[in-house]
Amino acid sequence: MNPTAVPTDIVLHRLARELEVTFDDTLRFRLPAEYLRTHSPSAEVQGHGPGQKNLLGSKRGVAITAIEPVGQYGVLLRFDDGHDTGIFSWETLYSLGRNYEKNWQAYLHELEQSGLSREA
Repeated sequence: MNPTAVPTDIVLHRLARELEVTFDDTLRFRLPAEYLRTHSPSAEVQGHGPGQKNLLGSKRGVAITAIEPVGQYGVLLRFDDGHDTGIFSWETLYSLGRNYEKNWQAYLHELEQSGLSREA
């Protein structure tokens, strides 16, 4: 992982419901809004301490409505379900991109084990 990588381009693909982020080390990630919403760094998702992560279902159709810069270190993503408290640092976006497959498969497995669905 490259904790010093910073984005050179961020594009919201509204119809595809994806955020495309290109980093200065040339890596590019297309991250689904559902993935970003369910892996938000917010306390609502991550909890307030170790072992308190909340599993979110019913987010398949969620969309990003706005991207707002936060200083020089990240962005706030606003989602159409009202969620707007997760500040995604560059390091977080990079990690989510690099670990997408592993994170997504783990999320799907957790949903199945808990009886939750991606559908609303």
